[in-house]
Amino acid sequence: MKKINDINISITLWTLAYKEVRRFMRIWVQTLVPPAVTMSLYFVIFGSLIGPNINIQKVTDGFQYVQYMIPGLIMMSVITNSYANVVSSFYSVKFQKSIEELLISPMPNWAILLGFVIGGVCRGILVGIIVFCVSLFFYPDFEVANPVLTISVLFLTSILFSLMGFINAVFADSFDDISVIPAFVLTPLIYLGGVFYSINMLPPVWQSISKANPMLYVVNTFREGMLGTSDVSISFSLIMIIIFIFTLTSLSLYLLKKGVGIRD
Repeated sequence: MKKINDINISITLWTLAYKEVRRFMRIWVQTLVPPAVTMSLYFVIFGSLIGPNINIQKVTDGFQYVQYMIPGLIMMSVITNSYANVVSSFYSVKFQKSIEELLISPMPNWAILLGFVIGGVCRGILVGIIVFCVSLFFYPDFEVANPVLTISVLFLTSILFSLMGFINAVFADSFDDISVIPAFVLTPLIYLGGVFYSINMLPPVWQSISKANPMLYVVNTFREGMLGTSDVSISFSLIMIIIFIFTLTSLSLYLLKKGVGIRD
């Protein structure tokens, strides 16, 4: 009986994950093309036009500005798309009342959560790969310094922000609520998290303030993997990312169990 239940859970999990991936792939013009176009504009404006006129190689350990930007822009795309995929998908399920079908099914809460997270991770990583391919047009000689760390941080970041998107969707009461956090919290923190600059360029006071920004650690850990340079401690950053993932996973499962924002 246990083996049969495990098979049924595997089938339902695969079905939910497949639905989530198929959902954003079906509208790839809206989900995959815009990040590529937006990042191309960043590379053209900051990398090709402004970058050559900025002499920051001493601060960036000798890297050219466009090269230094690449990890930050990839991470920005991964964060926003992982988050957006889960928050929009889960809230749509709530809005359409089809969440009730999942809740009354024998599918456990962890499988429901995992299904939505897989969708967010797949979109985030796919967009990250697309942005990296776009970056090669502007810096063809780019070489990844530490592939293992790069891939690990890519997966961990996608999981982390997929979970954040899930929690946002649980508490959202309208479509406006799912855009408040990305617009007024997530985006400012990302832009101030060292995507376009090294915090060593800032005065000491602002360096201390920047270190309170969690996005700084995510971006710099990924930059360490791709370029081999970072403004923060990598071990500390990885530990904090993993702690946040476990904390948000526990919170998400608790919210599902209690039916917060779902059974109201």
